[in-house]
Amino acid sequence: MDRLQRDVPYPVIVAAVWSLCLILIAGGLMVAGRVIGKISMVLIPLAVALLICAMLEPINRFLLRKAHFPATLAAIVTEAAFFSLVAAAFTLAIERLTSGFRDLLSGATQGINQITDWLQNGPLHLTLPHNSVLLDKLNSMASGGTESPLFSGAVKLGTTTADVIAGLLICIIATFFFLHQGKRIWRFLLLFIPAHSRPSTHEAARRGWVSLGSYARAQLAVAAINACGIGVGAWALGLPLIIPITVIVFLMSFIPIVGAFLSGFVAVLIAFVDKGFWMALAMLAVVLVVHFIEANVLHPFLMGHAVSVHPLGVIVAVAAGTYLFGLPGALFAVPVVATLNSAIRYLVGHDPFPELGTEAPVPPKEVA
Repeated sequence: MDRLQRDVPYPVIVAAVWSLCLILIAGGLMVAGRVIGKISMVLIPLAVALLICAMLEPINRFLLRKAHFPATLAAIVTEAAFFSLVAAAFTLAIERLTSGFRDLLSGATQGINQITDWLQNGPLHLTLPHNSVLLDKLNSMASGGTESPLFSGAVKLGTTTADVIAGLLICIIATFFFLHQGKRIWRFLLLFIPAHSRPSTHEAARRGWVSLGSYARAQLAVAAINACGIGVGAWALGLPLIIPITVIVFLMSFIPIVGAFLSGFVAVLIAFVDKGFWMALAMLAVVLVVHFIEANVLHPFLMGHAVSVHPLGVIVAVAAGTYLFGLPGALFAVPVVATLNSAIRYLVGHDPFPELGTEAPVPPKEVA
């Protein structure tokens, strides 16, 4: 070793060791990513169920402690109320969307005609030889029939119905068990960790769970306020498809930064197609005001101390999650970062929630 240090400079040895460690870590992450990609149809419903459980935990705890429901009944009532509300909202949104979709496509054709006419005959005097291709596609979509892209898209969508149903069933079943026996499941998983590390791991996980629940409930409130604000603005401007716009904004708001932008763009596009440029400009003003209030008032107030992730960390997490895992990565990036942030802070000696105190894990004989 002494001869090696004489022949090779010490900084080079340190760099080589660090490089080897980074290569091993990168290789492990690549393998983990491939495994996650292979079983994503199972992991995604489980992750959604965990997020739902973190969101609904106060309701379940109220039914247990205040209403004195049995544990099984409390879990069933909590889950049934949540999924019934979601199903009703989706049914109403899809019904309104399908009833007005053909009119919207017809309006899109007229809107594109207006845009191309302005580009060709306006101050720019552009030549657009291929503008008829897009118009033909829109007309074919609006005309319907078995050759319509909408029909072929519906056929492709039908091929994934089994996967969607399977994922939904996994999510529903997992949500029930997480609500009913979540602590028991977690304490069983602790058995796979060395005994001397269980107390610290348990306390770190408790802090992470608090952050996850706070994030889920705060994001739900932010999404609801976003949806109501933009929905009311669209209603005041007399736009069509108010309910689908509201539902789209609500769902997209769960994707930080990117979701709010895209959902607002959808509302502005519908305003342009149906009412023209000035109404689209007015809808854009509504979207900007709502998102300004969300970003500068609601988000800091609702997220607060429980989800203290730096905005740059949010941007990097969403970008990395989207690049690696697509839409699921964008959806779960911030919850994962918020949970890990609180857990790691506890492990390094900066307890984010000292008021939680300590709670000894249940001995193995009580878990089995």
